[in-house]
Amino acid sequence: MVRIEHITLPEFPLLLAPMEDVSDPPFRVVCKENGADLLYTEFISSEGLIGDSAKCRRKLDIFDEERPAGVQLFGGDEKRMAMAAHIVDLTQPDFLDINFGCPVKGIVAQGAGSGVLKDMQLMQRLTAAVVKATSLPVTVKTRLGWDDDTKNIETVAEMLQDAGIKALTIHGRTRCQMYKGEADWSLIAKVKNNPRIKIPIFGNGDIDSPQKALEYKNRYGIDGIMVGRAAIGYPWIFREIRHFLNTGEELPAPTVAERIAVCRQQLVKSLQWKGPVAGIYNMRRHYLTYLKSLPGIKEYRSRLVTLTDPEEIHAVLDEILLAYDGFEMEKKPIQLINYHENCPL
Repeated sequence: MVRIEHITLPEFPLLLAPMEDVSDPPFRVVCKENGADLLYTEFISSEGLIGDSAKCRRKLDIFDEERPAGVQLFGGDEKRMAMAAHIVDLTQPDFLDINFGCPVKGIVAQGAGSGVLKDMQLMQRLTAAVVKATSLPVTVKTRLGWDDDTKNIETVAEMLQDAGIKALTIHGRTRCQMYKGEADWSLIAKVKNNPRIKIPIFGNGDIDSPQKALEYKNRYGIDGIMVGRAAIGYPWIFREIRHFLNTGEELPAPTVAERIAVCRQQLVKSLQWKGPVAGIYNMRRHYLTYLKSLPGIKEYRSRLVTLTDPEEIHAVLDEILLAYDGFEMEKKPIQLINYHENCPL
């Protein structure tokens, strides 16, 4: 088992990455039901939280069926981060995660996200301030470094552990890489193998199949993996990885009926959480991902992204179910969506 202070996770846990405009409660629940062991909110601005932004406050919502789940914060001012951490503490998630990895220009320009990678002393102060301000276990998600010349993750990991964090997730790219090129897990392995490091180390970047998950588990020795883009439109990736790790066998692709059922489930939860207008709007990007591999689906998708009545949406989903009755889904490689953590699909 893996422990993050009081949180007990199974051996080699599977984590759902925090993704802006994707990993909201409805999506987190379907991932949880399909095998995700640890969940994160979308990232939340410390400034927005302190300023009582309704959008930021709503992102704090975590429901019992998701747990264990944590809130992810970003910011570049230690006093403001401490204030935001105190607000998070009052909402009682299972842990608090600090985002030192988001590469988006607007976040970096604030001296937040991966922008903090250019100032290790600031990173240390921000982390220590958050740890001091909350009773929750504090974790961090970060990258290898700012660029190829500053891949200082081994030093950073020791510093963050000394500052009091209880787990560290490392994305195997630098900020300058964004999501281009192949993630380098060799430095993640060096952090894990550092005898000074006692906290769990999770790897992130390019996990898109059960086979790769097993290969990276064995090759790099990390404590668990975080899955991001591969889960968008395919929450079954978690159950497929777990089954392959346990048995060495590959599960068949989810059927059309399974895809429609999960799509409905997420729609219902989205309506319950965001209301009839925002809930329907929020789901439109997900129809595209859940149904993208069905031949001839374009006409149905075009209707789904324009309808505003839930009953009419369910009726179209019924039509799809009938039209593809008996259709056998092929097992195809997951295509990683061109996504970054501050950009809707």
